[in-house]
Parts: sequence; structure tokens; C-alpha cells
Amino acid sequence: MRAAIHATATVALVFATMPVGAYAQGISREEAIAAVFPGATVTAERVFLTPAQQKDVLVRAGTDLTSPLIARYVASVNGQVVGRAYVDTHTVRTKKESLLIALDAQGRVKRIDVTAFEEPREFQAPEPWLRQYRDRTLGDDLGINKAIRPIAGATLTARATNAGVRRVLAIDSVLREPGGRQ
Repeated sequence: MRAAIHATATVALVFATMPVGAYAQGISREEAIAAVFPGATVTAERVFLTPAQQKDVLVRAGTDLTSPLIARYVASVNGQVVGRAYVDTHTVRTKKESLLIALDAQGRVKRIDVTAFEEPREFQAPEPWLRQYRDRTLGDDLGINKAIRPIAGATLTARATNAGVRRVLAIDSVLREPGGRQ
């Protein structure tokens, strides 16, 4: 069964699984959302993927789904959806990283922000490296050493980030289909 819980405007979701100090290391979700969707009304949602949707995401992304509970923000201007942003939390090596991956209305990557990174700072992906995902969609070329160049000294971060982007793009495409949750 799929359920959604809506909260409006200020966009604050708190997840019990995240350590208390995790967000101090990166830009806040609110700051990132305001920067990528200026002037938009933003609705925070928690979406539970059905077992069929979970399987579909796995097939499309080519990577594991970390949870069937999806944190998503839907941005709209004058009632029209202008984009969505998803929180993807995953393990890089032994510790967590949280990315806020923003997509435009058509499902292309607009921006990626690191909102938490618990590994040593030298392993964090730099913003210029993250920019190479802009305007990308899910396809066979969306991979390290394909359309995405690697990061010297941070291979695990690059792989985890790429898997997160692929996962978010797959989730978004599944939710935008008829019967999904726009």
C-alpha cells in the first residue's frame, strides 16, 4: 500500500535514522531547495513504494533501493510542477552520505547537494564534479567512466553518488507514470 504524508512550505522532514549532527556538514535541505527552486511553493512528502514499484526501480536503476520510504519535495509555481527533489541516503564506505537530488519537471537532474557526509572530508565529491550530472537522464551511459568521469582518491564516493542519482531518476520515472504519484 502506498501512502503519502504532506507538509507544506517550510519543508522540514526529520528522519529518526539520521544522526543528530549529520546535517551540520553540508548545506541544509531548505537552503538547497530554495536555491534550486526560487519562488516556488514546495510540498514535502513521504512516499511508500509498492513492491511492484520497488522492483521496477531496481530494474531501471541497476542498483539496490535503500528503502521503500522516499523523501520527496515537489516544487510548483502557479499550480504547475516545476521540479522535484529527493533525499537519497546511502553508505559510502562505512558511513552515511545524504544527497538532495533536484530534478526539473521533465525528470532531468538540475542540481545535487551534499546535505550530510560522515566519511572524512577528503573523500567528499566536490561541487564541480557533481555538476557533470546536470541535465542528465537515466540511461546506459550514466555511469562512472562513461558519461561521468571518476574522482581520483574517492572512488567509493563516486560510485555511491552515481548509484544514488540512478536510483532517484528511476524512482522519479516510476512515480511519474500513470498509477504512480506525480
